[in-house]
Amino acid sequence: MQPRTEHLIDLALEEDVGLGDVTSRSIFPDGHTSTAEISARHDLVVCGLDVAERVFLRVDPSIKVIRGARDGDRVRRGARVLRLSGPTGAILMAERTALNFVQRLSGIATLSRMFADEVAGTGVRIVDTRKTTPGYRALEKYAVRAGGCGNHRSSLGEHVLIKDNHIAAAGSLSKAVARARAGAPHLARIEVEAKSLAEVREAVRSRADAILLDNMDPGKVAAAVAIIAGRALVEVSGGVRLETVRDFAQPGVDVISIGALTHSAPAADLSLTLLPRRR
Repeated sequence: MQPRTEHLIDLALEEDVGLGDVTSRSIFPDGHTSTAEISARHDLVVCGLDVAERVFLRVDPSIKVIRGARDGDRVRRGARVLRLSGPTGAILMAERTALNFVQRLSGIATLSRMFADEVAGTGVRIVDTRKTTPGYRALEKYAVRAGGCGNHRSSLGEHVLIKDNHIAAAGSLSKAVARARAGAPHLARIEVEAKSLAEVREAVRSRADAILLDNMDPGKVAAAVAIIAGRALVEVSGGVRLETVRDFAQPGVDVISIGALTHSAPAADLSLTLLPRRR
């Protein structure tokens, strides 16, 4: 478990149970134990079980956790993904925090799997973007991978991506590429965003390593691919939806980046249920 994830768990528990759980404390005496299950309420790709387990153990290390699935598994409605046994109050104290993590990450993994399935067999990779929840980037990008998609850069320091504001401030696309090539580490890839076919031609002349086709329709993407003619990696981004992604997964396109994988994924529906106590 990464230190940042441990810190997120600490923050989540502090805001939810920093003062304890007055309801459970009032109802359940010391020594009261229960068994509970977390299950899927619809078909989904599960993700975040490691984090959920850590939440329960952080609240009470005596809680026993048994996995019913692994991150990245497709599960059907009603499937048990986690079984818990231990102090009743501790299980209920950790419930909401654990579910918040699992629901968020499973939602991202489920949406990612839907996009990956749509382009299966085309050879085009679907990747995410940096449009992530602040502080949750590593977890959300992990969920994207669990759903069968890939990751774009995780931070500004990974490779050069020249966007419209860089171009405007530098004076032209060619100037921006030249300055990046002179100033960036020698192993850094240089990718440039192109919003028009004229910019695509300029990016090719500038010998960019990768060209991002921004907010182009499928017809313009095909024209841009013909201009590039294999001289740079081709990325498509902007305006791509689940129902249209296959139209963009054309020959010559290498990557489609989709911010919605993280910024618009609906939370998956999972619930925790206490099992009836044996008499």
